[in-house]
Amino acid sequence: MFREILARFAHDRHPPKALPEPDARLALGALLVRVAKSDHVYVFEEISRIDRILAARFGLNPVEAAKLRAQAERLEHDLPETERFAAVLRDGIAYTERLRLIEALWEVMLADGAADAEEEAAIAAIEAALGVEEYDSAQLRENARSIP
Repeated sequence: MFREILARFAHDRHPPKALPEPDARLALGALLVRVAKSDHVYVFEEISRIDRILAARFGLNPVEAAKLRAQAERLEHDLPETERFAAVLRDGIAYTERLRLIEALWEVMLADGAADAEEEAAIAAIEAALGVEEYDSAQLRENARSIP
């Protein structure tokens, strides 16, 4: 499955318009992991938040969510630069889904209680590549701050 996702980036001039469900789940997980690791510190709070997001988003139990995250961690390691990855995803998901993704990224970034400049820069790059408006992003960040 990783090879299929990575193959999309080898010839991404004409990417498919929609990602199949397993690919979409892994892509979301990989972006969540990438933002969590962007400050070079990957802590329990971030891992736990990623698992909860994946479980809620895809109706998974805790073990299934942890397995999906582990797969996403392996995929994240081999993905191209964040902006390129997000730009390909932009064509495969609707704007409302992109907003949900950004909110999840803010949740992960804020999970450890520290707003790090590298993590914020990673999210800003993803937002730009996904075509998310600044107004929407500001609202999503505030929403994420209110999640315990």
